[in-house]
Amino acid sequence: MNIYIHTEVAARELDSKLLLAVLAAEKGHQVLVSSRDELAIGFKSGTLNPGIYHTKSLTPSVNKIKRHEEIVNNGFKITSIDEESGITAAKIDQFVKDRYSDKTIDQSSAVFTWGKSDLEELNKNYPKHKSKIFKTGSPRVDLWKPFFFNYWAKPKGMPSKPFLLISSNLVCTNNKPFYEIIKFYNEWGYFKTNPNLFEFLFHEISEDYKKLYEFIVAIRYLSENNTDYDIVVRPHPSENIEAWKTFLKGYANVYVIKEDSITAWVKYAFAIMHNGCTTSIEAKVSGKPIITYLPFEMKCAHSLPNTLGCLVKTKEELLVKANKFFNLKKNNQQKNDQIPELINEKLYVDENELAAKKIVKVWHSLNDKNLSKSNNWVKFYLLLNFLKFAKKFVKIFKILSLNKINFFKDNQKYPPLNGVDINSRVIRLKDILGIKENINCKILSERSILIKKG
Repeated sequence: MNIYIHTEVAARELDSKLLLAVLAAEKGHQVLVSSRDELAIGFKSGTLNPGIYHTKSLTPSVNKIKRHEEIVNNGFKITSIDEESGITAAKIDQFVKDRYSDKTIDQSSAVFTWGKSDLEELNKNYPKHKSKIFKTGSPRVDLWKPFFFNYWAKPKGMPSKPFLLISSNLVCTNNKPFYEIIKFYNEWGYFKTNPNLFEFLFHEISEDYKKLYEFIVAIRYLSENNTDYDIVVRPHPSENIEAWKTFLKGYANVYVIKEDSITAWVKYAFAIMHNGCTTSIEAKVSGKPIITYLPFEMKCAHSLPNTLGCLVKTKEELLVKANKFFNLKKNNQQKNDQIPELINEKLYVDENELAAKKIVKVWHSLNDKNLSKSNNWVKFYLLLNFLKFAKKFVKIFKILSLNKINFFKDNQKYPPLNGVDINSRVIRLKDILGIKENINCKILSERSILIKKG
């Protein structure tokens, strides 16, 4: 069967998509992990035959509904797990109204959930679709488990000293101007499903500027009062890294790095500092110490992440806690706390079976002969590379009737792939999973990976 896995933010999703692809390839499926635009080129040109299109969300925007309708009408089946997850959402009921609709679920053949809370809320809001909603858990959470500890290679640019990881998720340092964020929410219909969101976003960004200032002051204080360890600031994929580099310029033991998955950074850090960041939940599952920095009272804080770890309110207290965790790590005295029940409600972690395996089983159940027609991968490879060569000649795009696809735009969320790196990741996954069959991995373009047996 043909399986096409849409990847939007590589640093967030690529490793979990590779896990899915390797497990599906082991079962005999041919899997293409790719960006939406490159998949669209294959679908619209007829180069890619029908299969399962696994996408990162079912947000009920006009454009997405139209795009998915065309995909289904061409013989494809759609499945999805929402990569925004909703695990930090204050109101999960609002999240499922914003991110799903009867129409988008109706267009899909299967919807996978992160855990109990989003499963129950989806069933409550869209009861006629219960049969296609599955509590599988997320493949991203699979990779947080100790089982995959050896998968994570040292991230690029990792300092030689032990380091405190500071994970950021600010709106005020976003790559997009704030008005464009408002425009995006408006175009995708969020203000219709959530009338209070417009006001909330203004309050959130105003608090974010204050939080940004407090973080800068705290990071500089840690830097000036410590020589034993380094500090790694990890901006969210949507943040502008140059903003952070500007604010922290001149501090030699502070590194601002965006490369690689946050999971790799969590693995090698001696502790994680955050405010309202999903990384704190990952750190809790992974058994890493957490410092939640709350220097002022917030009205727009993410409540669940900010209940985790040690709560500190001043930069002086922050330094004491960071030093404590550094010394515990140095003396090999770190202890893992139990995962709170609230996280267990949000995340389904099955110790006996990976979430990725559960998803592959559902895919296998959707198989039929119409989804298994072989692709001419050489033809698809040539098409993508021809279009790459032709980027300067937009008229060629129009000739191919592909002018509405943003193939010519730079994709900051999904930087060009490194073939050696991707093959290394696939080999590590095979070894950890104990897969003996030969799994072939081929880079077809800057953002397309073919994984299959052979």
